[in-house]
Amino acid sequence: MLEDSQSQPFAGIYNTFMLPNNHPDKNVRLRQLMDAIKLVFSSVFLKSARNYIESINYKVEEEKMAVIIQETVGNNFNGYYYPHISGIGESYNFYPTSNLKISDGVALLAVGLGKTVVEGELNYRFCPKYPKIETIPPEEMIRDSQKYFYAINMECKEFNLLEGDECTLNRMRIKEAEKHGSLQHIASVWDYQNNRMVDGLSAKGLRVVTFADILKYNYFPLAKIIENILEIGQKSMGIPVEIEFAVDLTKDEKRQIKPTFYVLQIRPLTINIQEISINPDTIDKDSLLLYTENGLGNGIIKNIQDIIYINPEKFDKTKTILMREEIAYLNEKMKKEDRDYILIGPGRWGSRDQFLGIPVKWADIYKAKIIIETSFDDFIVDASQGTHFFHNLVAMNVGYFHIPYGSDTDFIAWDWLNNQNIVEKTNYFIHIRMEHPMVVKMDGRKGLGIISK
Repeated sequence: MLEDSQSQPFAGIYNTFMLPNNHPDKNVRLRQLMDAIKLVFSSVFLKSARNYIESINYKVEEEKMAVIIQETVGNNFNGYYYPHISGIGESYNFYPTSNLKISDGVALLAVGLGKTVVEGELNYRFCPKYPKIETIPPEEMIRDSQKYFYAINMECKEFNLLEGDECTLNRMRIKEAEKHGSLQHIASVWDYQNNRMVDGLSAKGLRVVTFADILKYNYFPLAKIIENILEIGQKSMGIPVEIEFAVDLTKDEKRQIKPTFYVLQIRPLTINIQEISINPDTIDKDSLLLYTENGLGNGIIKNIQDIIYINPEKFDKTKTILMREEIAYLNEKMKKEDRDYILIGPGRWGSRDQFLGIPVKWADIYKAKIIIETSFDDFIVDASQGTHFFHNLVAMNVGYFHIPYGSDTDFIAWDWLNNQNIVEKTNYFIHIRMEHPMVVKMDGRKGLGIISK
């Protein structure tokens, strides 16, 4: 019942399983389906779900669940089942770039199953109202292009769902999709000799997932469909919405175009609309720990005295699993003391790709009231958006700030931070505590955020 609550929507808190449904014995198929239903139902009682429910002042016994069985969109490509495109669309864009507005919305696309998008791996981001606007230069597009995709393994007939939702899935390199023929209309090629992007797969070179044939040349009116559905959803619910969708680009026997757009889910996207206004021209920036024009959240917080941050000298992107264990330990300590804190670290918090950031889950950091993403000289990653993890931070009205690398405006006062009294120092994290509470202000309409020393 809480999954689609207009005040505190859950996203990705409960389990989802993808079943190949291919065992020759139908009794085995039935048992596999029943096991999945039981595990989805029981995921209400997982630690991560209980922590989330408790943190928004609900009780787990207030929750009720119906389990939905849904046909999976896609095709069988040489023993692997997946849709050509999966994605999410949001009618509210938390990181508008160029001349885009917050209300223009945003969409994220990926090849294969939507797990790539909702769990924070590399994907393609664009504005449905202006799909031809490229928000990042070609060099960064190459770096951030999707490298892997997920598919249901149709050769897998026996599996143990207690191992997790990936026991029926394969994580495959994007070049495998080209062998399947599913990258047509989706990928481009980087021409090294002429330093340019060539749309389509006719040229030789590095494959880059750009969806150019669809977004630039309107092979399929994907952007317009997303824009219309988001508009209808927002009018119907009265608040911003998020949709999950999949696209099948299969042609029929006469080789005629017969692509289909499937809406998989729609849910409220909760935003705190309390009136907060920050005027950057009147701020004394020397008095600030942080200033950002890439902020998410709205409101004022006055009761935080603790900061936990990654020691820049110790950060190593190959050790992010160990960092997750440390922050989970520190978070548990803060829970026992009933203290909220500000969390600072490089890369994407909550990403499933351990080389893009620390792959925490909500249960590992749920006492953090402000979460900050930054970059280091040798570790530059774009801001998070569109993940289930990210959505829940929004629903909880947790402040979420991004400090772009080399920004002329945004900053963290690292020198001041490093001179504060240390409560605890682990291998990778430093925990400091102020004598007096800091003041955090978030102007959601302008995307501004400040933290006063």
